[in-house]
Amino acid sequence: MFRFLHAADIHLDSPLKGLEEYPDAPLEQIRRAARRAFDNLVQLAVDEKVAFVLLAGDLYDGDWKDYNTGIYFVGKMGKLRDAGIPVFMVSGNHDAARQITRSLKIPENVTLFPHAHVGTETLDRYGVAVHGQSFSARSVTDNLVQNFPQGDPSFFTIGLLHTSLNGRPGHESYAPCTLDALRSKGYQYWALGHVHQREEVSRDPWVVFPGNIQGRHIRETGSKGCTLVSVEDGHIVSVEHRELDVLRWVLCRVDATECDSVEQLLDLVLEILQDERAVADGRPLAVRLVIEGVTPLHGRLYENALQLHEEFRAIAASLGDVWVEKAVFNTRKPPSGAAVFSGDSPVESLMNSIETIRFETATLIEFIPEFEKLRSKLPAELLNDGDPFRPGDEELSAIREEVKEMLMGKIEQRGHHEN
Repeated sequence: MFRFLHAADIHLDSPLKGLEEYPDAPLEQIRRAARRAFDNLVQLAVDEKVAFVLLAGDLYDGDWKDYNTGIYFVGKMGKLRDAGIPVFMVSGNHDAARQITRSLKIPENVTLFPHAHVGTETLDRYGVAVHGQSFSARSVTDNLVQNFPQGDPSFFTIGLLHTSLNGRPGHESYAPCTLDALRSKGYQYWALGHVHQREEVSRDPWVVFPGNIQGRHIRETGSKGCTLVSVEDGHIVSVEHRELDVLRWVLCRVDATECDSVEQLLDLVLEILQDERAVADGRPLAVRLVIEGVTPLHGRLYENALQLHEEFRAIAASLGDVWVEKAVFNTRKPPSGAAVFSGDSPVESLMNSIETIRFETATLIEFIPEFEKLRSKLPAELLNDGDPFRPGDEELSAIREEVKEMLMGKIEQRGHHEN
């Protein structure tokens, strides 16, 4: 029996986004989160005495700011070398081959698969063959799977690949392929990278995205880590998710339907944050609160949004290492309070139109084309993960509600004056 670790999307020294404005946040701890999660990965490999480690791309997060990122990685690989643990890795879209090899010699226990063709490494002691191919450039749109050889029945065969598979929301379509194509190769395990949410795509054979090892912003919520695989007599007997993250991002939906007062809402937020903290195993939390539901507090929430945000922050601070990254209000008025005006008046028609406002999933560039000029001047690292000019459904919903509340408030005031 032997075990191996499969990790991907390390993004060493990638900054965590969303807590920069908090003077009381442990900025140094946050800045080093990706390294600390990688420390946990290396220590887990040593503690579990794994046969080898697989890294399925995006070890780095683009160009190094200095040599320290590479030196840190080399040091951690040296620790695995001293423990007798080989490492097999491919480069992904964030770390073209030149960045890994350009300046620092990696330890002899590390194999970086080539980008011009599929490479193969065997571990005769375990009867294992690992096939992998790196990215040659930041954007690879070719189907790399067609280059992989057929599995040899005398080996436990692993495919190591950075890919979007047949497409995943929020991820660029790199090295696209199909599950059928992976199955056709006759491998026992496909170790994939690129998708930051853990996913067991298939169990026959095993096709796994382990997700990234540390969430970096609110679109990367929940437990983050790697996959520990146990193999006995050439068959996989267990596939386990192991947590590695040191700070966790959480999206908390707060149903304000039963809240008749702001105090009740604050108590509910406190209860929910306490529950999230209890399951985080001592990790600091960065939380986005989404207040939703049909509630008589609807108007007051939008009117006092800034004050409430500070009250939510104070509740979080009282719990310790908890920060409210943002509070989003998606509530609605009770039906009985919707008809402020009666009759078939122009104001009534306008209010009904406002109530039906919907923003299709779109970009701010489509609304205001001049934004493209500003966007083109922003540093690439600001656009890699979460383009501010391409808000998601949550952000668009919040914008819609704010627009509606502003317009309806003006109309109601004018209507009351006219009456």
